[in-house]
Amino acid sequence: MLALSRHCNESIMLGNDIEVTILEVKGDQVKIGITAPRSLPIYRKEIYTQIQQSNKEAMEVKASVDDINKLF
Repeated sequence: MLALSRHCNESIMLGNDIEVTILEVKGDQVKIGITAPRSLPIYRKEIYTQIQQSNKEAMEVKASVDDINKLF
C-alpha cells in the first residue's frame, strides 16, 4: 500500500485520467472528490464487497431444467 500525505485541496493522480482530491478533513473523517471517466464504476469498499458476494452467490445457484421450465 502506498500512503501519501495531502492537505485540503491537494490531489493525487491515478494514471492519466483519475484525480482524487482531498476536499475536507474533520476529526477522523476525510471527504474526498474523485474525477474519473463516467465509464469507470466507483464504489465504497463495503458496497463493492456486497456486490461481489451477491455475484458469487448467484453463480453458485444451480437450477435444473425443470425449475427453469416452471418459471415459464
